[in-house]
This record gives sequence, C-alpha cells and structure tokens, in this order.
Amino acid sequence: MNLYYELLQYPVFSMKEVNALYSSERTARVALGKLLKGNMALKIRNGLYTCVSGENGGPVANRFQVASAITPSSYVSHHTAFEYYGTVDQVFYEVYVGSQTRFHDFEFDGYTYHYVKEQMRDGIVSPEFSGGIKVTDKERTIVDSIKDLNRIAGLEEVLSCVVSVNSIDETKMLKYLAEYDSAFLYQKTGFIFSEYQTELGISDNFIKICKDRSGNSKRYLTNGISEPGYSGEWKLVYPKNIKRMKNGGIEDATI
Repeated sequence: MNLYYELLQYPVFSMKEVNALYSSERTARVALGKLLKGNMALKIRNGLYTCVSGENGGPVANRFQVASAITPSSYVSHHTAFEYYGTVDQVFYEVYVGSQTRFHDFEFDGYTYHYVKEQMRDGIVSPEFSGGIKVTDKERTIVDSIKDLNRIAGLEEVLSCVVSVNSIDETKMLKYLAEYDSAFLYQKTGFIFSEYQTELGISDNFIKICKDRSGNSKRYLTNGISEPGYSGEWKLVYPKNIKRMKNGGIEDATI
C-alpha cells in the first residue's frame, strides 16, 4: 500500500483516515510521520493534514477546503465566500470561517484563518464536486457581510461584491433577515438595495418589507464617514459618494 496515494483522495485528512488504513494507531502514526518528514504531506494545524501536490509542490487542499475541515461544523463565510463565488477581483489572505465550535486563529500556506461565531445554521451549502467545501449561499453571504460591515470587510468592498451577484433570491434574503431579526440589519440592507435596486433587479416589495422592519432609530451605515449624507427615508447617515465609491460601479455579473 502507498499511503501517499491513498490519502490523495482526501484534500484534507486527519488521523482518522490514516488509522483506517492500518492495524494499529502506532503504525499509522509512524507512517504519517514518514510522509511529513519526506515533505509529501503538510500539517495544517493539530490533527489536520493535507498531501503535497506532485505538480506544484504546494498543498493539495485549497483555502476553501481547509476552512471547511477545521471543525465538523466549519464553513466558508463572509468575504471568503464572495471569493469562492468569484465576485472579488483580487485574492485576500484572510480566510473567514463560520463554526459552531470555537477555534484559535492560525496561519497556513500564507493565509490566516479567522474564527467567526456561528449565529445561524441555515444557508450553508456543499457544492457538488468541490472536494468537501461548505460555504454560505449567495444570499446568506450578502446578509452576513452587511451585518458585519465594520468587522470584516468595509463598505466599498461589500458593495463591490454585492453588485456583482446575479439573480438574488429575495425569499432567501428575507428568510435570513428574519432569522437575525435585527432592525438595523433591515435598515442597512434596505438602504443598500434601494440604492442599487435597478441594477440588482430587486422588487419594490422587498424594499418595503425592509423599510417596515427597520425601526425608527437614526443610525450610521458604517464607521468613519468623512462626507456624510442623510437619508430621511431610511433614517440613515451614509457616505455621500456611495454610488461613486471605488469598486462600487456595476460590472458584468460574475455569478
């Protein structure tokens, strides 16, 4: 048996997969140790490994597969999910990972993996032929990114990603908004979608529902607004140049 070729079928593997190939755990550990020493496998973090590609010498697992294997419940989220769907022009080296189980942030192969506390289980999909990737769907990714505007990606980047999404499912959006049940989230989402309503093909009914559930508080869309504008309709302070922001233009849909 060639352990390397047996493990190549798993983009990411643990001792569980190695142990299944041997009669004793000790023998399995020795065999894995030889692979690691021979630079045929890499340790991602404690208990998690990937083979080294014979083609390019890098890890077999990509960042999305690594993120999906960190814990049993982990999945690709926020800006990293937009990267998976191809709505980002450049590669980011911060990987955001939703999980029910907390883990310490760590680095592997030039990427830093960040734990994001899971607040909802709906909207996580496992695309076919992806090699075990779990990722939030487009609508959940939009809602999460707007919810955490100041925490993960800034307004410019979120707008750039959102306007690149094609065929947004309003029913799913409303379902996720209802689960979070946040007046501020309805307020932010409704305002952004009303600004880009024509380009995104969003219905008047969706905008109305967001408005009806956005409460009466005056709030700031984002932090650090240098030239503020105010929407009396949405009771929201926002950057005056929101439609002219860098990357904020409407480009060909990439999803």
